[in-house]
Amino acid sequence: MSPSVQKILVVGAAGQIGTELTVALRARYGADNVIASDLRRLGGPIAEVGPYLTLDITSRAELDKAIIAHDIDTIINMAAILSSDGEKNPQLAWNVNINGLYNTLEAAREHKLTRVLCPSSIAAFGPNTPKENTPQETILGPTTMYGITKVTGELLCDYYFRRFGVDARGLRYPGIISSEVLPSGGTTDYAVEIFYHAVEKGSYACFLGPESALPMMYMPDCLKCTMDLLAAPVENLKHHGDFNVAAMSFTPEELAAEIRRHLPDFKLSYEIDPRRQSIADSWPRSIDDRCAREEWGWKPSFDLPAMVADMLERLSARHNAGKLYEAGA
Repeated sequence: MSPSVQKILVVGAAGQIGTELTVALRARYGADNVIASDLRRLGGPIAEVGPYLTLDITSRAELDKAIIAHDIDTIINMAAILSSDGEKNPQLAWNVNINGLYNTLEAAREHKLTRVLCPSSIAAFGPNTPKENTPQETILGPTTMYGITKVTGELLCDYYFRRFGVDARGLRYPGIISSEVLPSGGTTDYAVEIFYHAVEKGSYACFLGPESALPMMYMPDCLKCTMDLLAAPVENLKHHGDFNVAAMSFTPEELAAEIRRHLPDFKLSYEIDPRRQSIADSWPRSIDDRCAREEWGWKPSFDLPAMVADMLERLSARHNAGKLYEAGA
């Protein structure tokens, strides 16, 4: 185990990323050293293999109690209301995304924790951000509450590092594609749903338009970049709460074409959701992540063909076993 990481609290462990991240962290650091938490009680391996507790990140008292009870020195705060759901309830998005992060940073300051990681998102960018090869340092200007909370979160993490010495880190996640857990409430969710529909029904009606190119990443790379940044020596980092990370970019048409290499009869149609389309149109089409590559050695392992092949192999095997939707439960 890295000497700088002793006991990790994962907040939002029931989410799309949190579920798989908890498993990966336990494999690296030991099951007893990674405490999973979420608003709701879970069954399955997350609750059975290692410590699990119910925790509301907007309650500072509950967070302090968990830190003291489990001798926590590192917090990974994955709790968030995502882009589409955030527009349905912006007040809730602010409360969870900002007050939850503020509680995390204040707890880290007062308890002198070793490290905090709270992801940001490409939602931090806006319609005036350069669309192609979006640089690390650029205009942000998001148009969604989710994006506003992510920009605020980046600034808070940087402030707590400079002002109080809290080692707060974050990555601007692109859309994340997973074969294990279905996402909910995000603008890039089509890129996961399409695989389930392709395997089960042979067709999919996409809620984004055919030319909506967005940055994406396969879950194994998401886990890799998260854990690599968590473990990176702080002296190597010039940035802290806002690292661009990238793996691939594609449109729904390009994704469908790659799926047809494996499932030639797959059909893609469109039922565009104006709300989610407007969000997608405000985001970058591709990302420049040279700072992450230079400062902590980031490099993705999956491109579009490799990701599609692996997703279809995994989901087809579960579909044939009658367990397509059971993973991550």
